[in-house]
Amino acid sequence: MEPVHPLLVTPRLALRRFRANDLEFLCRLNADPDVTRHTGGTKDRAQTEQMLRVRVIDYYEANPGLGIWATIERDTGACVGLHLLNHIQGETLIQVGYQLVPEAWGKGYATEMAVAVVRYAFKVMALPRIVAITDLPNVASQRVLLKAGLHRNGERVFAHPAYAPQGPLAWFERDAGEWLAAFGAPA
Repeated sequence: MEPVHPLLVTPRLALRRFRANDLEFLCRLNADPDVTRHTGGTKDRAQTEQMLRVRVIDYYEANPGLGIWATIERDTGACVGLHLLNHIQGETLIQVGYQLVPEAWGKGYATEMAVAVVRYAFKVMALPRIVAITDLPNVASQRVLLKAGLHRNGERVFAHPAYAPQGPLAWFERDAGEWLAAFGAPA
């Protein structure tokens, strides 16, 4: 497995690009109401195919260095979810995010790779700032974002149909200089 970038490898995980043959995994992930309850709800096969084509595969070419990537356990080679560094839909803002299968919850995977994604955003992509959003009741993801070095800065509402039905979302952000100073930016 070839990771997207060497900074997107941790002791236990690696990120790689999604491929067309990952559709079945994404269908299972998107059909699980526990996984999707804080990310807009379940998606059927047609919605997942469109997401994989437009929001994932086509996005790679249109936005080099950004994307939604498969999160892989290095020991087993199993795909356990996804991590992302991409535009909030309908916005110019670049967000960090993740979704994991329930079997991967509670292992620290979300935080471990979120830190790597933030480091990649600032060191490789040279982004001046990144943001994140979560449902207000999703306290577990809010803790992950805080551990990854983002700061909670109130709530935001987005007009895009992907977010509007959820109402206000917990809003997180961090500037590159602050994060790099706090985390020491090891390679």
